[in-house]
This record gives sequence, structure tokens and C-alpha cells, in this order.
Amino acid sequence: MYCTKKITENMHWVGGSDRRLALFENAFPIPRGISYNSYLMLGSETVLFDTVDKSINQLFFENLAYLLEERSLDYLIINHMEPDHCATLQELVMKYPNVKIISNSKTMTMIKQFFDFDIDSRKIIVEEGSSMNLGGHDFTFVMAPMVHWPEAMVTYDITDKVLYSADAFGTFGAINGNLFADEVNFETEWLPDARRYYTNIVGKYGAQVQSLLKKAASLEIKYLCPLHGPVFRENISWYVDKYDKWSSYTPEETAVMIAYGSIYGNTENAANILASLLADKGIKNIAVYDVSSTHPSVIVSEAFRCSHLVFASSTYKSGIFTNMETALLDIKAHSLRNRKVAIIENGTWAATSGKQMTEIISSLKDMTIIGEKISIKSSLKEEQLPQLETLADEIIASM
Repeated sequence: MYCTKKITENMHWVGGSDRRLALFENAFPIPRGISYNSYLMLGSETVLFDTVDKSINQLFFENLAYLLEERSLDYLIINHMEPDHCATLQELVMKYPNVKIISNSKTMTMIKQFFDFDIDSRKIIVEEGSSMNLGGHDFTFVMAPMVHWPEAMVTYDITDKVLYSADAFGTFGAINGNLFADEVNFETEWLPDARRYYTNIVGKYGAQVQSLLKKAASLEIKYLCPLHGPVFRENISWYVDKYDKWSSYTPEETAVMIAYGSIYGNTENAANILASLLADKGIKNIAVYDVSSTHPSVIVSEAFRCSHLVFASSTYKSGIFTNMETALLDIKAHSLRNRKVAIIENGTWAATSGKQMTEIISSLKDMTIIGEKISIKSSLKEEQLPQLETLADEIIASM
């Protein structure tokens, strides 16, 4: 049974949601599910914007059949060739054999890598700044390489002022009836997933996102239609500003995140005492995470949000506690920069985790180490409390 949503007079959402999938890209927990967005324009010609993941293919084709009725599908515009948006491409071509496929040359190459159908007879290749009139609408195409694959692009409907933004401005989370961001509590209930989606999926490519934002700055956008998550038709500039901060590695908030890796609770105790000292000195909304029970994608997301980071780790097998090392290497892989970081280590006979954590942090650009590394032998002793007090003061002084 079909389930579509009307966005403009002749443009509809024909996607769907998957609430059963546990890991997005088999890597990132999505307890709130995920949506796969596809859009269909019904003008004098019919134009589909991207397809969907195989998990919702039946609903997708029912949606198309319902809206098309007896009409054919004339064009498919592919903004992003990743399988969660193109897994149903070959089936679409079989159902609508006369469809023309519009995208850039890199996409056409990837189609041949994923599928065996004849793309050459139906392809229309566009480049940066190419324009087309389809179904009475004027479209222009903007390349967005590495946001987050090299073939990614966005499509702008000049007529209705709609930006089909591919993976940009997407978010984790299933669509629960309300398609538009202004119909949900986006800032409180969706923003953490939007941030975690951006930082982990696209975060490494800040320079490329900045380039896309500059290209889009001159566009009047009334509808922002990503491939995951709600559609924006209000407060678009607020969401674009979030992307500007994240992609320029500017801390979203002046805030402290403390992440700890603790085996028997002694390193955790030091982290909790530091958090309490900071709170006593007036710091609010401190975030504390156990890296063994918190997925690295959350640590990465929070590291992008917060201006100040504290990493406290036991020494394990002469190195960093494994889950802490995973989190730090994930932060490094996403090229975080411009943060202030404090280090706490623990070790019963040879505390080496602090030195190695410092090496990882120092390999990133524009990172500042706050104060002296605090080194604990097995458990924090009362005579070391002044060190934590000093570290708390130094963190606050640097804010």
C-alpha cells in the first residue's frame, strides 16, 4: 500500500523508513531508524530524484505506481550513487524501460560498477553549472564531490526554488508521519542525530562541504530536500549555519566533554571528580561518556559539538585502553581540529596512555593541550586532588 507526501503542487516524497535496521552502513547505531528519501515531480514530464535502499523497495514502487498512474517515468536524476539511494536502480529501469538517467560522468562509471544493465543508451551527462528544462521546470546542477562520495552532486529547481541536496543536510531517524522539520521538535529531538550523521558520514570532508555551502549561498532555497531525514521549508538558514560550523570545525558550543576509558572504575572516578569540580566552578551541561558503553560515533559527534575535550584512559597492554584508542582514532580519521584538550592517564606500573593519547591529538591541526598531563598510579589519591583542581581552573581559563 502506497504512502506518499505532497511537498509542492506537483512534487511528492515517495520514500520510506526502515526501523528494523540496527546499524547504518553496518557501522553506526540508529535506534530511531532511518529514512530513505526519494522525490517525484509530476510536470508535463515526470522526474524522479534518486531511488531508495532495497529494504523499502516494495513501498517505493507502490508509491511510484500510485502517483504515476498510467504515466511513464521520463527522467531519473541521480544525485548520489551510494546503494542506500540507488539499490533499486536496475529494477526501476526494468519497470520503466524508457527512462532517461541524468547525472555526471563519475556516476555513470559507478552505475557500470554496481549494475549490468545498458546505461549508455539512456544516459544524459551533466556538468558543473549545466541547466535543463524538464517538465516545465528549470534545473541547474552543482557538483559536490566528497559530500560524501566523489560523484555526489545537488540539483536546484530554479522554478520552485527546491534544493535536492543528496547526503548534505541529512540525518539519522525514521520519518514518523511528519515529513517537515517544522512539524517536529527538530532542535531538541533531531539535532543530535543530524550532528552525529554529519560528523561521522561527512565530517572528514569539511573543506568540500564549505565549497558546497559557498556555491549554495547565492541560491534562494524554499525547500531543502535531503536524502535522509525531514524536509526543511522553514529556518533553513539556522540549519545551514550548523553545517557551516561543523564543516569549518568551529565548536558548536563552548562546552566540556569528558570521555574516559576505565577498567576497574579508578579512571572513571577521576573523570567524575573533575566533572564535579568543573560544575562547582560554574560550568554547566558537562557531558561525560564511558567509551566502553558509548559508541565511537557519539564521541566523534560530541567532539565536534564541544570546544573543550578531556580524555582519561587506563593504560592497557602498554598502550591506550582499547575502546579509548578506537574513539581517538575515529576522531583523527574525521580530521577534527581547533579544540582544547586535557589528558589524564592511569597505570599501575607503567602509565603510557597519556603520552600516546597526546601523540594522536597533536597529529591533528590547531589542537591545544591544556595544562599538564595528570598521571594516576592505580587510583587517585587525596594528594592529587589539587592537580585536578588546577586542571579544572586551566580548562575554565581557556574558555
